[in-house]
Amino acid sequence: MTRMTMPEHGMPREAVLQALRDRKAGDADWEHGRVPLYVFKATDEVARIGRDAFFEYFFENALGGARAFPSVRQMESEVVQMALGLLTAPPDAQGFMSTGGTESIIQAVQTCRDWTRQQRGRPTLRGNIVAPESVHPAFDKAARLMDLEVRRVPVGPDWRADVAAMEERVDADTLMLVGSAPCFPYGVVDPIAELGALAQARGLWLHVDACVGGYIAPFARMLGRAIPAFDFGVAGVCSISADLHKFGFCPKPASTVFYRSSELARCHAFDFDGWPSGRFLTSTIAGTRPAGGVAGAWAVFHCLGIEGYKRIAAELLDFVDRFQAGVRAIPGMHIVGEPHLSLVAFGSDEVDVFRVAELMSAQGYLPGLVQKPRALHRMMSLVHEPGAAEYLDALRDAVDAVRGAPASRATISASY
Repeated sequence: MTRMTMPEHGMPREAVLQALRDRKAGDADWEHGRVPLYVFKATDEVARIGRDAFFEYFFENALGGARAFPSVRQMESEVVQMALGLLTAPPDAQGFMSTGGTESIIQAVQTCRDWTRQQRGRPTLRGNIVAPESVHPAFDKAARLMDLEVRRVPVGPDWRADVAAMEERVDADTLMLVGSAPCFPYGVVDPIAELGALAQARGLWLHVDACVGGYIAPFARMLGRAIPAFDFGVAGVCSISADLHKFGFCPKPASTVFYRSSELARCHAFDFDGWPSGRFLTSTIAGTRPAGGVAGAWAVFHCLGIEGYKRIAAELLDFVDRFQAGVRAIPGMHIVGEPHLSLVAFGSDEVDVFRVAELMSAQGYLPGLVQKPRALHRMMSLVHEPGAAEYLDALRDAVDAVRGAPASRATISASY
């Protein structure tokens, strides 16, 4: 392989931009709903305000918010305060912005580990995390970084966390229990109230991964949707992660992590004074991070307000209901479990849905897949609504084609 070298002479601006447009031409067509996740869009107006706010703070660095850019620090504080108000947080709750759900989860695990070590007087405790097998791999990434163990427990028949089975895996070294709101594979909210009771009974930290649902579930509840309790209103919940750049519809990268109290949050920050330049204090794993992500979140919150978010949630969840009905109307297809929000997995006992996915891929649809059970998967936002009828037609045709060629075998596998 020949290594690419930097060009000797620069290109004109327009030529560079055209080269970028040419490269994008081969990417998946997310704008017409052919990508099952990765992009979350509410309306063109919301997208514009988020983008414009991001570029207002294009050069500023959120690392310097405490010294050089107090406006960034103030916006970050206000975003956190508004978000805590959505999550039934007590007055002493604290929160921080991060660059994504994985960073929020890693920070929560690190905070839990350090706080638990102090509380138990075991400064070298390695520890383990007990979680349903449906939790995000970010917990395993955190465990690998911190030399912890993750004990994944099979979910129950409703695809939610099996609390009794999780309790059996708890021991004297357990640091954390985890539940999702909702989990990524099946779109269901785990029984957080039962997990909270277990956490309290065993003196454990309960983290709720609401990276997907944290900024839509509160508004769904306001609309009267039957969303299981998942936030700080549940006794026993110690921390919550929630992604602004998913269903908060804010520009990437932006997430949040919250703690029930300042006592629990005190192990969150990185504070170091052992180098010549003096104290280095940061609330994120990343040092430099784009201030545009903070400004974008602040702007979207103010642009939409509660009424705007409720309006989008109502439209989105009504669309998801119709989409599920369309899937069920295809002979042989069914929904996996009973999704609470906008993540939907759908499979079949009659045809190989991975082979269905291959046929749809040939039509320009990027497959979203679950391997247990084998199912198709979509994390839907309003970007999927205009092309939903076309998608369902393609799904029906692919199911019929696979049914007519039962000897055909899929070679595709689930990956993200």
